[in-house]
Amino acid sequence: MEKGRFAPSPSGRMHLGNLMCSLLAWLSARASGGQVVLRIEDLDAARCPRTYADLLEQDLAWLGLVWDEGGSAGGPDGPYYQSERFEIYKQYYDKLNALGLVYPCFCSRSQLHAASAPHRADGQVVYPGTCRGLSPEEVARRALKKAPAWRVQVPDRVIGFTDGHLGHYEENLAADCGDFYLRRGDGVYAYQLAVVVDDALMGVTQVVRGADLLSSTPRQLWLYETLGLPAPRFYHLPLLLAPDGRRLSKRDGDVSLEQLAARYTPEQIVGRLAYACGLQTEPAPRTPAQLLPDFDWAKVPRQDICLPEGLF
Repeated sequence: MEKGRFAPSPSGRMHLGNLMCSLLAWLSARASGGQVVLRIEDLDAARCPRTYADLLEQDLAWLGLVWDEGGSAGGPDGPYYQSERFEIYKQYYDKLNALGLVYPCFCSRSQLHAASAPHRADGQVVYPGTCRGLSPEEVARRALKKAPAWRVQVPDRVIGFTDGHLGHYEENLAADCGDFYLRRGDGVYAYQLAVVVDDALMGVTQVVRGADLLSSTPRQLWLYETLGLPAPRFYHLPLLLAPDGRRLSKRDGDVSLEQLAARYTPEQIVGRLAYACGLQTEPAPRTPAQLLPDFDWAKVPRQDICLPEGLF
């Protein structure tokens, strides 16, 4: 039986892009008779207060996107708040460290962007290994001024997979990704490690998320392999864009569910989202359960989706 998950970051009220991802994740798992886990990705607890996590649960339940375990209700694989799982992450961080793969990094983001480090096609810096060969003495000297972050050294190796929606994707970890963060200088564990550990320990078999995370998948697959953990199947969905082509963002104040709920019923919101992502031919009101019989990933576009003017 499939086991999917919602894994929202509660840094504000959900916008339409978050809702579309939650809807497709729910439909993909339920269409196969599977279960759904709600995991709250609040690694940075200061940015993700519990009040937003509580509102998120209320919003999902109001829309009919009910889950089987997780969130405040708990379950057999808890805790389901990442801010409460640091001791678990430490165990797997220590495994990578014992393999000699972890090293301290003192580089700032501004230093990396100012340096002649390689860049990906999307503009992200590929870490050039600046701190990889520092001597113990140099590490001790720099640590007196700044607490280091910690990176994992990746192999010069191509990791590929077949995405359930977008097809084949691959990267050379050394050339296209570079050594990536496992833990920040303040002790907060990085998303890449946390999500791998959580999905494996929670028994997640399918991950539905935005295409902006597609490039994270090869490094995560390498972590699954290196840590001896089972990897899920991945389905990356197109991003939902504003009518002007801009990416939706909580920071930019794009329409939140709080605003939508004042104008539409849950069925109207779900039906219009389903129309936008190709699951029905008109924006008729629907519950998530009513969309299940005809759900098919083949209906969902592979390119980013521009919201039609006036749909919301």
